[in-house]
Amino acid sequence: MQEDITLSAQFKRALATASEAFNLPTIEDKTQDLIRSALADLRHVDARASSLSLFSANETLEDISTRDLAYLFVPYVITEVQGRVRTLDMEERLAQLLQAQRHLRTFLTNLENYHIITEVELAAYEKSAAMMANAAQRREAKIQQYRREKELRGKIEASPSPSFPLCDRTPNDFDLITSLLSRGSEDAGNSDDEDDVEDALREVTLLLLRLIYAQARQQNENLTQELELVRNALAQKSASKEGEEDGRRKQEEDAWRLDSVPRGGPDGRGPLLDSSGRPLRPFTILPSNAAERARLQAEVFGPDHRLPTMTVDEYLEIERQRGNVITGGGPQSAEKLTTSEQLALDAEMDGTVFGEQKVEEKRQKDEKWAQYTDTHPKGAGNTMNRG
Repeated sequence: MQEDITLSAQFKRALATASEAFNLPTIEDKTQDLIRSALADLRHVDARASSLSLFSANETLEDISTRDLAYLFVPYVITEVQGRVRTLDMEERLAQLLQAQRHLRTFLTNLENYHIITEVELAAYEKSAAMMANAAQRREAKIQQYRREKELRGKIEASPSPSFPLCDRTPNDFDLITSLLSRGSEDAGNSDDEDDVEDALREVTLLLLRLIYAQARQQNENLTQELELVRNALAQKSASKEGEEDGRRKQEEDAWRLDSVPRGGPDGRGPLLDSSGRPLRPFTILPSNAAERARLQAEVFGPDHRLPTMTVDEYLEIERQRGNVITGGGPQSAEKLTTSEQLALDAEMDGTVFGEQKVEEKRQKDEKWAQYTDTHPKGAGNTMNRG
């Protein structure tokens, strides 16, 4: 029964199981059995740590005991083990990634809230994250990240407190956390130099938390990228599935349509006319002359308005020839004599044949005007303004 085992023992058992599955192929059934067993223990440890209120927002780092500091690793370990769960489809993988990212962000937030990560280190991490857009800067950020992790590992290895488990391989993160739990249990009842040992153990625990924090930030970026890829793949799959469903539905509808037209015809879209000559679909009739078809084709991309065929001067010349242009007027026309005045002036040229002709023209004009005034009373033609 899980209730009969201590919290520390259950956490160590989960870490040992996760460490055993660390170097095994993920696809094997044995590895998945180990992962499921480790996850079950880790979830129970996480629940028990929450029920015991080992960590509170009202506490500071000094309020947390050295032995309890090791349980800050629980969300990170859950994330690492969750990422090795074998999934069968992308929907299941998306759910696993979301759970893993939620636990990982809990781990990062806890360390930041307790100020285990200094402001200088946090600023450096934020700067490195901003440098990921450029390839050269991304390489420089990875180099800085490697140097920070190497420096922290060197401090951890130089510390006399942790006793790594004896094994024929390089200790992984699970082994390092297990060593902290084992060391804390051994020193729990030892009174010799207890304060010095606890201070050393606390120091190395904080160093390991800072090291895991650096790895967790990189893991968070990887999870974000994988989540984006999985979401895009699911969106494409959904769109493809909807397209196939629409095509199948349209095919079924076409099969049941009474006015469905069999394919064929000159353009592969079905016949133009039925047996009785009735049009079955819209079509365009083109002239048989190739030159005319070429002219119509050339006009397709022409302007949408008619262009002028002559200049303004050419148009005015044609109108002038038709008599539609009125000339004269202006100051020069006011200074010229009227036809009646010119006729009276020419009639005064006595002793010449031209003068006699003009006198006769003036007499006939005056006689016609006198006849007109006799037959048309004054004002008879004023039909618009009758006073």
